[in-house]
Amino acid sequence: MSEALNTEVLEWPKKDKRRFLHVVYRVGDLDRTIKFYTECFGMKLLRKRDVPEEKYANAFLGFGPEESNFVVELTYNYGVSSYDIGTGFGHFAIATQDVYKMVEDIRAKGGNVTREPGPVKGGNSVIAFVKDPDGYAFELIQRGPTPEPLCQVMLRVGDLDRSIKFYEKALGMRLLRKIERPEYKYTIAIMGYAEEYESTILELTYNYGVTEYTKGNAYAQVAISTDDVYKSAEVIKLVNQELGGKITREPGPLPGLGTKITSFLDPDGWKTVLVDNEDFLKELK
Repeated sequence: MSEALNTEVLEWPKKDKRRFLHVVYRVGDLDRTIKFYTECFGMKLLRKRDVPEEKYANAFLGFGPEESNFVVELTYNYGVSSYDIGTGFGHFAIATQDVYKMVEDIRAKGGNVTREPGPVKGGNSVIAFVKDPDGYAFELIQRGPTPEPLCQVMLRVGDLDRSIKFYEKALGMRLLRKIERPEYKYTIAIMGYAEEYESTILELTYNYGVTEYTKGNAYAQVAISTDDVYKSAEVIKLVNQELGGKITREPGPLPGLGTKITSFLDPDGWKTVLVDNEDFLKELK
């Protein structure tokens, strides 16, 4: 492929219509997690499906409809009651107008509070940390009203500059800000498609001197929308050659469903699925 053609291909993510759709992870008891998320976090159960022939069930929960909001897709595999979260996955985050109240409610329902609510050292933000029944960490962030309360996914990476470049080039995300914390020996990059106070972001964390993490088998992937999975896959392939990672599913329709997708791994092995915008909306009807 000529350099001019490569440049043209790499322009596509900047023109494409993309947003975070959902994050997929595995849980040991679907009803228990649904109860916790609806009662403690205030999420709504949006849809649930059971696929006995493939021995799994899943549930979609969030703070608004899937057509416009980022949601969680929980997967329960028949007979599997626990998973290894690994060392690479960090946390999810929820924005709330009253962290203290949310923590109080979570504690009253038997939730595990791992950091009491209070200001961040050296900053103005008020945060807390809790764990759900499967051990997934959730950061609770005090914020004014927001259209997107389910506001971040934090993953650890081994080379922050490489990851920033990858998500900019492969997925058309913007580096919204970078936070250096030498006193705690880490650096964070906030990546996304819109400002972090109004949309979901990816928080990539680099811990000084740590280049590899275990993935475990609990966290699965993030899904992002695209207007053209074929063009998007061409971009991914080019960026893979330069920065690492690989396509794990060639672009095309899913058998039986017809929704066009492509999936790939980033240089650290984190998986992203790109889903056709129109097909996704048809799926919801």
